[in-house]
Amino acid sequence: MNNYFKIGRLAATFGLSGQLILEHSLGKKTSLKDLENIFIEENSDSFIPYFIESSKIKNDKEVYIKLEGIETKETAKKFIKKEIWLNENDFQKFSSKAAPISLLGFIIINDGEELGEVCEVIEQPHQLLCKIIFKNKEAFIPIHENLLEKIDKKNKKIFVNLPDGLLDIYNT
Repeated sequence: MNNYFKIGRLAATFGLSGQLILEHSLGKKTSLKDLENIFIEENSDSFIPYFIESSKIKNDKEVYIKLEGIETKETAKKFIKKEIWLNENDFQKFSSKAAPISLLGFIIINDGEELGEVCEVIEQPHQLLCKIIFKNKEAFIPIHENLLEKIDKKNKKIFVNLPDGLLDIYNT
């Protein structure tokens, strides 16, 4: 099965011919050149590919994107706020290795116990929150200098030292 990584969302329309603005967190300026398609999650774990006709850099975090089959501003409006996903190979190609989003797919380990795989990274002013599935529930693990022991990029592991009681709120 393919792994998919959320990179951002469609934020607005642009022009009259169905162009959209993709806000991304790839950590670098990119035009997504040579990317064939993006994915939109229609239902849980059901990703629909949308093929890219053209794309162009807007700024560090935004790209103008034209998708096949979307020819009018009215049609494009239906896609605003939709989350955008890439398959694992494309994600590796287009994301910056230094960007927080590059932690997607890493396993968080606290005191020798594997807590779960990072399925979303939420950037906040003084820390990152990594969303994992812990004991069949969504859990948010803070990643900042006081809790982080090390990041093993080769083995895709994040070692943390969480305060006592932090995980207890997910055990109820």
